[in-house]
Amino acid sequence: MSENTTTQAEGRRNPFGSMNLRESGLVIALVGIVALFQVLTSGRLMVPDNIASLIQQNAYVMILAIGMMLVIVAGHIDLSVGSIVAMVGGVVGIAIINWGLPWPVAILLALAVGMLVGAWQGFWVAYMGIPAFIVTLGGMLIFRGFAQLLVGQTISGFPKDFITIGNGALPNVLGFTNTPSIGYIDGVTLLIGLVATAAFIWSSLRQRAAVRRNGQVVSAPGLFWARTVAIALVMLGVTYLLGLSTGGFPIVLVIVGVLVVAFSYMLKNTRFGRNIYALGGNARAAELSGVNVKKDVFWVFVLMGVLSALAGVVVTSRAGAAVAAAGTSYELDAIAACFIGGAAVTGGVGKISGAMLGALVMGVLNIGLSIMAVDPAWQMAIKGFVLLAAVAFDLVNKRKAGSTV
Repeated sequence: MSENTTTQAEGRRNPFGSMNLRESGLVIALVGIVALFQVLTSGRLMVPDNIASLIQQNAYVMILAIGMMLVIVAGHIDLSVGSIVAMVGGVVGIAIINWGLPWPVAILLALAVGMLVGAWQGFWVAYMGIPAFIVTLGGMLIFRGFAQLLVGQTISGFPKDFITIGNGALPNVLGFTNTPSIGYIDGVTLLIGLVATAAFIWSSLRQRAAVRRNGQVVSAPGLFWARTVAIALVMLGVTYLLGLSTGGFPIVLVIVGVLVVAFSYMLKNTRFGRNIYALGGNARAAELSGVNVKKDVFWVFVLMGVLSALAGVVVTSRAGAAVAAAGTSYELDAIAACFIGGAAVTGGVGKISGAMLGALVMGVLNIGLSIMAVDPAWQMAIKGFVLLAAVAFDLVNKRKAGSTV
């Protein structure tokens, strides 16, 4: 059965039409988790400064999840990203503190190192045929060792501008919007939030029109607008809270936003993006249809390396120091965010927006459990149960879909 025929059949069976039930369900689950922790923390979770901290503390998960989603969709896995984060932090520390390089040059150097690391691993996976699990497991050990060699002692003393990347906010050049009933709201945050919300609504309408033009079933107007308005209200709510926070719109959120837009466009609208889905669906079939499998897999790992390096820069900036132990278990957070966000264990399925929702679920769990002073061991166990439940849910849904097609 072709993809279009399958989609139409699902639309006839499903009263929600082409509505992405998994993603919509994840949004509902995220709202439910937030509401639960809001009650359990006596209202402390949704304090404006905590929302800003949630984004800044979990920016590394979002950045890594973007790259990890590419890797997983292509049918592979990367266990080395946490070690790359630590090693790149050491490179940045040495470049700025020991060599005296300007921090922008040090960041470019870090991204170049990430590109080389990605090319190294991509070569072994794509051209030598070694499974990515083995290559990146070796990379996890190699780069962690390099991190310990580079950072024998904690490197600190970074310039203020560099530290601002992970901890600061955009300058409030528009001043404050003062409405007595709601308080002083950062003007820049308000503008960005309104533009982002309008762009989301426009994109949703455009996507719906494209689905209809392709002859596929669309969701009922009421359901479409219910989902669109609900997500728009969530976006406006986050805008409001960030606008009331001490700093305003976090710089790292700008970085994450640009990456989400760029990689979402790449996956959906470029040949390389479509090839990634083809690789995860059936690599042999993709090769027979003319896809240069080795080249595309190679570049997937290069992109993962660059994003890991960027996450390393953000983590080092946030901490204000380069530490050899940085990045521990980060690969697990990124993988969990992707699977919670709808990535298929077998590859070929996944969206950047889903990875971001998964990262937010992980972030809310992290900050909510921390506010409640839950033992770190229990925090790890709870996140493990959430991951297991997400993957089990995905597999059960696939089995049901397979039995009804």
